Amino acid sequence: MSPARRALISITSAQAKLFQGTETTGLFISEALHPFRVLTAAGFEVDLASETGSYTPDWLSQQPDFLHGEDLAIWNDTNSDFRKKLDNMPRAADLDPSQYGVFYASAGHAALIDYPTATALQKIASQVWANGGVVASVCHGPAIFAGVLDLATGEPLIRGKTITGFTTEAENTMGIMADLRSWGSAMVEELAEQLGAEYKRAPGIWDDFHVVDGRLVTGQNPASATSTARAVVEVFETL
Repeated sequence: MSPARRALISITSAQAKLFQGTETTGLFISEALHPFRVLTAAGFEVDLASETGSYTPDWLSQQPDFLHGEDLAIWNDTNSDFRKKLDNMPRAADLDPSQYGVFYASAGHAALIDYPTATALQKIASQVWANGGVVASVCHGPAIFAGVLDLATGEPLIRGKTITGFTTEAENTMGIMADLRSWGSAMVEELAEQLGAEYKRAPGIWDDFHVVDGRLVTGQNPASATSTARAVVEVFETL
């Protein structure tokens, strides 16, 4: 039986300060909004959930370079389908993993804090994989893979696979590595190495780039959220 045409976009519940406490990181809005739009247009029922049912919007993701046009209109409209689902999210633990054929981990820097121990979200991702569905992430979303397993083997899901995600070079370019290190979390490239995955990236840190490895689809940065979601749909259609 084919996996359900229903997708879960995971949202980080964490928030933290960057740039010496001057800015707040949380959900990078477009990393959830872009896949929501792509998957909805492709006929998926799309749900949003975080570990705690809450979220904080990332400051950078609200700047005009990242949020404009129709995206901005959707974000500003608290009655839009996206905002209603985001503002009334369930806790991941209250969902039935068997209902989903796609798991897509959106992010924001804050995902480095809560995703590694987000056991309810990780359980859903593991079950989607076990049921033959598609598991995806973008930017810092691979932090979720710290606890996502291939239930058939008990091994980390990404072991022996190829992924991408936010580059360490980009963290340094942004000048926030000291802040990130204070959280005690592994960067995406480091996590890939720790879990036995191969990490690939585009030549440019802001290039639109994604990797498809079977039913695993990963995107490098915010600019990759749409192309990653489109690849998810393409892979799903082959199942």
